[in-house]
Amino acid sequence: MTAAQDTASPAAPAPRPRRPGARALMMMVRAEGRMVARDVAGLVTPFALPLLILLTSAAGANRQEIVAGRTVLDLYVLPLVLVMVLAFVGVLNMPSFLAYYRKSGILRRLAVTPASPVLVLLAQTIVSAVQAALGILVAAAVAALAFGANPPLHLGSALLALALTAAAMYATGMIVAAVAPSPSAGTAIGLLGFLGLGALGGMFGGRDSLPGPLAEIGALLPFGAGVDALAAAWAGQPFPGQALAALVGAVVVGTVVAGALFRWE
Repeated sequence: MTAAQDTASPAAPAPRPRRPGARALMMMVRAEGRMVARDVAGLVTPFALPLLILLTSAAGANRQEIVAGRTVLDLYVLPLVLVMVLAFVGVLNMPSFLAYYRKSGILRRLAVTPASPVLVLLAQTIVSAVQAALGILVAAAVAALAFGANPPLHLGSALLALALTAAAMYATGMIVAAVAPSPSAGTAIGLLGFLGLGALGGMFGGRDSLPGPLAEIGALLPFGAGVDALAAAWAGQPFPGQALAALVGAVVVGTVVAGALFRWE
């Protein structure tokens, strides 16, 4: 046997661990769905609170025609209710789950496995988006069947407004998740954010009743901008430029700020 034959051949490089694929994501989505389903208050409130606002406000509003056959119910109450659903899920519910995962060390443990913590964020976003979509469908169905609400004259604009509002609320919620040290803190900060955005956006009465500067600020925040964009879609008007800029700006600012502040542990 020669020395060359005696020399061990170089070892082949170890194969890289495979990144989780669609199957792993679906398993994570199912797990997230079960977690959300166990949180009865967080599951029911995004449906019940907007429906309560709808039921108490729609009876008189469906008879007051404003423009193009659309009523106060179509142009104010229903857009407000739909934005409430998105704000509740994005700003209040989702951050509390992410704060719990960080506090319990789940994100830290996932960071050293092929299943990146980003997979948890993606799964939670999918589950919360499904929850928000169901809340929107339920509210729209009740408004149409019980109170005769009309569909938007510009359906495409309405869908775009819902998508941008959802993205803006999720970006805002990610800031809450980034700064909340615990689940209870996430709930408290998220509730303050939800109520603050809602108050400035007209949730407790039209923005016309607010002082001028506060009304202007409210129109530039995701809640008020979302309501304005949906109202325009229901009235058949072009997508408001100010609302579009406000929603896109909220997505960009929220993403950048959350990315800078977010910690996995």
